[in-house]
Amino acid sequence: MARKVVITGLGATTPIGGDVPTMWKNALIGVSGAHTLGDEWVEKYQLPVHFAARVTVPADQVLTRVEAKRLDPSSQFAVIAAREAWKDSGLTTVDNDRFAVAFATGIGGVWTLLDAWDTLREKGPRRVLPMTVPMLMPNGAAAAVSLDLGARAGAHTPVSACASGTEALHQGLELIRSGKADIVMAGGAEAAIHPLPLAAFSSMQALSRRNDDPEHASRPYDIDRDGFVMGEGAGALVLEAEEHALARGARIYGELAGTSVTADAYHITAPDPEGLGATRALKAALFDARAQAQDVVHVNAHATSTPVGDRPEYTALKAALGDHVDNVAVSATKSQTGHLLGASGAVEAVMTVLAVYERKAPTTINLENQDPEIPLDVVTTARDLPAGDIVALSNSFGFGGHNAVVVVRNV
Repeated sequence: MARKVVITGLGATTPIGGDVPTMWKNALIGVSGAHTLGDEWVEKYQLPVHFAARVTVPADQVLTRVEAKRLDPSSQFAVIAAREAWKDSGLTTVDNDRFAVAFATGIGGVWTLLDAWDTLREKGPRRVLPMTVPMLMPNGAAAAVSLDLGARAGAHTPVSACASGTEALHQGLELIRSGKADIVMAGGAEAAIHPLPLAAFSSMQALSRRNDDPEHASRPYDIDRDGFVMGEGAGALVLEAEEHALARGARIYGELAGTSVTADAYHITAPDPEGLGATRALKAALFDARAQAQDVVHVNAHATSTPVGDRPEYTALKAALGDHVDNVAVSATKSQTGHLLGASGAVEAVMTVLAVYERKAPTTINLENQDPEIPLDVVTTARDLPAGDIVALSNSFGFGGHNAVVVVRNV
């Protein structure tokens, strides 16, 4: 029988809180992290979208000056979230050879890469910083966390667009189940509020254009949704073999009971309109968790607020859960945080764990006129979850046709 994997530590830095307690408090009351950008480059490049959801606590207020200077913003966020999760877990002395990292990103060090390109063009090659390559590489965050905490059982970097953070949890679960590690720091980080990604996502009509009302721009399932809000930040979870956690008397938030990863093989950006890959991912994750559809009481949905993205997720949930989907409390927390790309799955997994642990489903904001083609039971005011044994899902779907699902069970 496979080893049971539990969650013993949580960390995050997000647009609705610079740590987990603040983020969770705001997720329950329904706070928007989206605001108008005051950067001069918004006007300089005449960007069509003037707002985004930045972290509430800048990294340079948490890290030392030297640490910040040597890390791309995405890696800065990763280290901040991982340190909080590590402290929260209560771990001190560990066997570093049995401790691994699985930390994801969707884009990686985009700020470092593009700043270095500007420096090269304007000032020449001798002014390009020596640390540029380690700062821009996608595995920079995983490497930084591994170095910071001394994890020597591997430092892995899933890169699967917006499914990356959830896929990191899948990889962490497999590392522990296979016996290759006893502890895994799993998570995702992203820092892409930069003129180029904003221009590119705008060009493909993926971002909301509600420049006059950014706090209400992200509106999953609403008939008037017009795109997502770019966010940034990181989420981190300490995964631990149950026997290891029990032996040290750890506080356990819940069990990471199952995961799955599938691919649509349909289109590079558009989801399969019938949600076939997502359906397979949901069913496979439940099978992996030895759970039934009727066990599910809560879903933290991918729900980006795009016209074409929200409906296939409903189709998949309906196909996987049947009529029981009507009894499931669905939260779309990107309505508050914006879309954190490769970090979104990790941050939403943190919220899913807390929903199970505290028996509370967080709030979905800005849902004023629900799309009749998406008749989910959406949580618009934080809601109590049932007592007893429960299961919750967190879904992530990414460009490239990536689908990833995690299943959290109470302990």
